[in-house]
Amino acid sequence: MNTPVWLVGAGPGDPELITLKAVRVLAGADVVLVDDLVNPALLEHCPQARILRVGKRGGCRSTPQDFILRLLLRYARQGRRVVRLKGGDPCIFGRGGEEAAWLARHGIGCEIVNGITAGLAAASAFAIPLTLRGQARGVTLLTAHSEDGSQPDWPALVRSGATLVLYMGVATLEETRRQLLAGGMAADTPVAMIERASLAQQRARLSSLSRMDEDARDFALRSPAILIIGTVAACGELQPALARLAAY
Repeated sequence: MNTPVWLVGAGPGDPELITLKAVRVLAGADVVLVDDLVNPALLEHCPQARILRVGKRGGCRSTPQDFILRLLLRYARQGRRVVRLKGGDPCIFGRGGEEAAWLARHGIGCEIVNGITAGLAAASAFAIPLTLRGQARGVTLLTAHSEDGSQPDWPALVRSGATLVLYMGVATLEETRRQLLAGGMAADTPVAMIERASLAQQRARLSSLSRMDEDARDFALRSPAILIIGTVAACGELQPALARLAAY
């Protein structure tokens, strides 16, 4: 383990959903900077390391990114073996690419260890295939939250025929529904809303595009949550629940 800094994906929450490589890297770490959504059980893999909690959560008090970058640089220059342990995958809405580029500009090498991102774990938890022959020829991971307030090209996403996996979208459900309907998506398109995927507290609700904001309020949907939008959302274990609701 000669790389000064490792950007490691901790997976979606279930402590068993971490790679063997990530476990090996943690075992050799001197300092571990831990994100808020990382399962504390994973720290058993690095009992020798100094643990720094640098949580970042939307709507909550968070550790400034500039401060995290300075910590990475400080400990790397001290010759420590530094791990930045992130929920999910470091480079899927985890700012891993930004951190790697910043370290490179300061002459510090790093290596990225992939993790299972929450969108994949949420789908698998309820047997939803994100791609399916004849129904979904691709999948797009996107976020409803942007730093500059810009919006995705919703009509292009609708035309793509891909399953949409939306991160950080709970607060903007109504706007997402409006934009997708305006972009030409069918009102009855299934939407799976999955909260705390892969954890014991996980729960889910199957809705439709036209009703998803109303159903989310009824379900009391809270972050962290994933929205899976597309016909495949009705292919998994949530479909019987939707049939029961329709019958009722």
